[in-house]
Amino acid sequence: GLGGVPKRSEAEAWKEAVMGKLEGKVAVITGGSSGIALASAKRFVEEGAYVFITGRRQEALDEAVKLIGRNVTGVRGDAANLDDLDRLFDTVKREKGKIDVLFASAGKGEAAKLGEITEQHFDAGFDLIVRGTLFTVQKALPLFNVFVDFTNRFVWYRCRWVRAWGSRASRRPAPVLACRYTPGCSSVCHFER
Repeated sequence: GLGGVPKRSEAEAWKEAVMGKLEGKVAVITGGSSGIALASAKRFVEEGAYVFITGRRQEALDEAVKLIGRNVTGVRGDAANLDDLDRLFDTVKREKGKIDVLFASAGKGEAAKLGEITEQHFDAGFDLIVRGTLFTVQKALPLFNVFVDFTNRFVWYRCRWVRAWGSRASRRPAPVLACRYTPGCSSVCHFER
């Protein structure tokens, strides 16, 4: 670098810019034991947040908590189960008293070809992706401090911003998942209308 000052790498500059962005914030991430939600939970903690993650399988949830390492609580539950959602938000209220960010990301895609999709496939997908997302947000609202981060559009609700998370699959589906996963994601994207 110039004048004996070492040159910062692009990665160091980026890390410095984002560190602390979520300092003191409380985030709830459903489906946080794997995939994008787990990566988001790790990132939120790196940026200073305390996160609550959910997952249906205790072993996967324990692994995710271990991977994140600090400032995290794992709460076993299914986002499509209203009793599990009540237990999640009771835990958040008891431990932190508020939510600053909600990432309603629980979802799954089970491959089934058109013509082989059963009512059970359809119901399981919609229960989690549509019903689960709606009730996750609804049950979280009383705990919100400032805003909710929930899809790709903002909605004003009771003086709070809500962001709903929808999948790109709702706009460009894989043929195998098109009949179950895609309509669910499209439904979530239209909650604000």
